[in-house]
Formats: sequence, C-alpha cells, structure tokens
Amino acid sequence: MSRIVSTQGALVEWGRSALAWCVGWWQIIHLGALIFALALSPASYGGANRFAMARHLYLGTAPILPWFTLLSTLISLVLIRIVVVTATSYGLSQYALEMVVRVLVLELIPLTAALFVALRCTIPHGADLAAMRARGELDALRDQGVDPLRREVLPRVAGGAFAVLMLAAVSCVVTLLLAYLAVHGFTLGGFEGYTRTVGRVFNAEVSLIFVLKILFLGLAVSLVPIASVLYDLPPRVRPKTSIELHGLVRMFMAIVLIEGVSLVGNYY
Repeated sequence: MSRIVSTQGALVEWGRSALAWCVGWWQIIHLGALIFALALSPASYGGANRFAMARHLYLGTAPILPWFTLLSTLISLVLIRIVVVTATSYGLSQYALEMVVRVLVLELIPLTAALFVALRCTIPHGADLAAMRARGELDALRDQGVDPLRREVLPRVAGGAFAVLMLAAVSCVVTLLLAYLAVHGFTLGGFEGYTRTVGRVFNAEVSLIFVLKILFLGLAVSLVPIASVLYDLPPRVRPKTSIELHGLVRMFMAIVLIEGVSLVGNYY
C-alpha cells in the first residue's frame, strides 16, 4: 500500500511540474505577443514612453559594449592564432579563415553576446520588475491610467534585444578585421581573396539564419527572465523551487533550442 501511495504522489508531483512548465511557457508566449503588438503601436513611442525607451536602449548597451568588445577581441585573438597555427601545421592554411569565420562569427560571438546581456542586463531587469511589482508600483501606474507594459516592460525588452544585436554586430566586425590581419597582415593584397572566402561562408541562406538567430537570441534573453516574474502561477501548479530559477532554466533551454535550429539550418 505504501508503494502505491508513493507512486501516486510521484505521479501527482510530476503532473504538477509538467503543468507548471506548460503554463510558464504559455505566459512567455503571451507576453511576447503583447510586447510585439505594443512595439507596433505608435503610442508606445510618444511622450514619457519615448524617454523610457531611449533610456533603456542606452543603459542596456552603452555601459557593456566597450567591455564586451574588449573581451571578445582578446578571446578572438587567441582563438584565431590557435586556428591559424594549427591549420598551417597540417597544411590546411587555405581553410583557416573559413574555420575562423564559421566558429567565431557564426556561432560563438552571438551566443556569448546573448549570455553577456542576460547576465548584465535582462536578468537584473527582471529583478527590478519583480521588486516594482512587489511594492505595488506597477498597480499604481495602472491606477494612474498608464499601461505598465508600455511604460516599464516594453523598454526593457527592447533594450535587451537591442543590446544583443549591437554587441554581436560590433564584435563580429572586429573579429573579421582581426582575422584578416592575422592571416594577411597590414596589406591590401589579400583583400580580394578574403572577401571571397567570407562571401562563400555568408551566402544568402546562412546570412538569413545568422540574422534570425541574433534576433531570436535577443528576444529569448529579454523576454524569458521578465515574463517569469510578471505572472503568478496558480497555487495548485506552483513549483517548489523559485520562479526566478525556473525562468533561468527556460531561458537556457530557449538558447539551446535556437542554437540547435541554427546549426541544423547552416550545416544540413
């Protein structure tokens, strides 16, 4: 009898966790649809909303852009040197540039930019919104006739997505420049061959996948931490662990899914 009771308890707990997981993902999708609709509305960019949007776009990108660019430059220099020396030692120097572009520009830099923005920007944004919600500030805005999603949530989501886009774009340009200098040095003699190699990697399909990958990574690290703290789960499906921890797990799952889809699209 005790074994039957324990089995039933485990099944109930598993069902509660699965239901909470599904409800959490539905809330993220629902918030994403609301944010997308607000982003298309002209009213989201007028008056105080425009100031809030500009403020979060700046604060989400400007403080971390120099540090991330410096960090990615140092790491890129090391990895480029390792790839070039290794390829040359095996007589495969003609493939060194293509390998650098595929590994660093296509894969590592967008992923690193998304994780960096999540740690420095969007996860703290989620904590700020959770604190504002606990203090009743979001309800106070609603009582004043101000939409808190338009005033507080949309600027933070847009700021996080914009930060991922800017960090990835600047670091990719710097890495491409470093790769050229590492192989050809300070001369324009190899520019034609270099552009041909980069163009061979970034064909139309790969370029589209690359842009969509950065956009979806930006949305994932911006939406998931915020959506996880804005909604209350029903008591019967509320998990035992913290909502913030579940939000982080969902965010990393979304990143892994985006990476997996991009890899399939690029190489299969």
